[in-house]
Amino acid sequence: MSRSGPTPYGILAKKRAGESLSEAEIRAVTTGAADGSWSDAQLGAFLMAAVLQGLDAGETRALTLAMLESGEQWDLASEVPLVGDKHSTGGVGDKVSLLLAPLLAACGLPVVMLTGRGLGHTAGTADKLDVIPGLDQALDRRRSLELLESCRIAVGIATDQVAPADRKLYSLRDVTATVDHLPLITGSILSKKLACGSAAMVFDIKTGNGAILPERERGRELGRLLIETSAALGRKAGALITDMSQPLGRWVGHAAELQEIYECLEGGGPEDLLEVTYALCLELANLLGQPLKRSALEEALASGAAREAWVNWGVAQSGDRAWLEAPDLSLAPEEVVLTASEGGVLASVDTCSLGLLLSEAGGGRRHPGDTVDHGVALKVEARLGDEIEAGGELARLYLRHRDEALTARFGACFEIDGTGAIPPGTAPPLVYERLEAGADAGLSSG
Repeated sequence: MSRSGPTPYGILAKKRAGESLSEAEIRAVTTGAADGSWSDAQLGAFLMAAVLQGLDAGETRALTLAMLESGEQWDLASEVPLVGDKHSTGGVGDKVSLLLAPLLAACGLPVVMLTGRGLGHTAGTADKLDVIPGLDQALDRRRSLELLESCRIAVGIATDQVAPADRKLYSLRDVTATVDHLPLITGSILSKKLACGSAAMVFDIKTGNGAILPERERGRELGRLLIETSAALGRKAGALITDMSQPLGRWVGHAAELQEIYECLEGGGPEDLLEVTYALCLELANLLGQPLKRSALEEALASGAAREAWVNWGVAQSGDRAWLEAPDLSLAPEEVVLTASEGGVLASVDTCSLGLLLSEAGGGRRHPGDTVDHGVALKVEARLGDEIEAGGELARLYLRHRDEALTARFGACFEIDGTGAIPPGTAPPLVYERLEAGADAGLSSG
């Protein structure tokens, strides 16, 4: 007896030939991913065909919706109308989520974010939060609503019932060399974000050599896809293209990045981290129809309201109150100073390699399941465009064990121009541009 409906063979042959798939055919793929009726070989063939032949706007929208509907849909905005969400494409030292949530909460705007683990050169927010003793990151709909009601913040890891089709396809993209295909990225991100059900979302699209998509035009293309696909599915979204050609902030490493968050919450912190966070806060507030002034965010830090919101949230998610109020954030014991071999201007930083080297030193994951050493860290002492004397300090490493070969590889990530070709002060902007629905024509097929 023949099976009714689209078959894996028929779908794969159609996509291989470059034809657009119908919504029913896309849904057959995601159903097969979620219930196991499609083999890894079949799913891998679909992913490769999608990359080689492209997915148009309709297919991207259908894939996103089908992955969304493969699992739970929380629709949090139906009960918390002004709840906002933020997503970053990831970078080295990117700790914005940890500052944005208490800042907006202190200004009266609730925030929900489903986070993930890091792999490769970028660190996941969930890994940074593991530093907090007792913090329970498991989130479902009921618990998210309770947290939003009690402290206006819910940040953690979603139940496996959210977008199970994406969970399967995501795991296969890494081993089939299909990670950086824009429609697949869009479907993966949005299926989880839409399942959460915020009223509006802001996307932080990183560009530069430390980003997943280093080329700015590719980042812009992804931002457009995210915004327009969200709009097509009834959700308000915007995006900022921000720089990741050097680490954001001064610290990289899980415990060190939390310490930098505390510096910001106590009225200090690096200017670049604050600037990017403020910009994303203001964008999300506008999307929610609750515009804020920058002065309100600055006051939330100066008054201690944002720090109080952070502690209240941490306690609500079972974190240890004493630690949250006075954190113990010790670093690895071996401090190594990286210095410039010649004088000149800091011309470039191989940010991606810095992230990979920190993972190699134990401060991140090179493979799923790796144990993360929270104390391994890098402190950046020189920024792009800074004038550096020969022997001047570029960065400080904090390692568990001294390793001269590894240290030399860290040092090689900083390039000094001693020719005078690059004027002092030459540095990229922190925020390149703002994207919004309808501001750009069309969707790319990626």
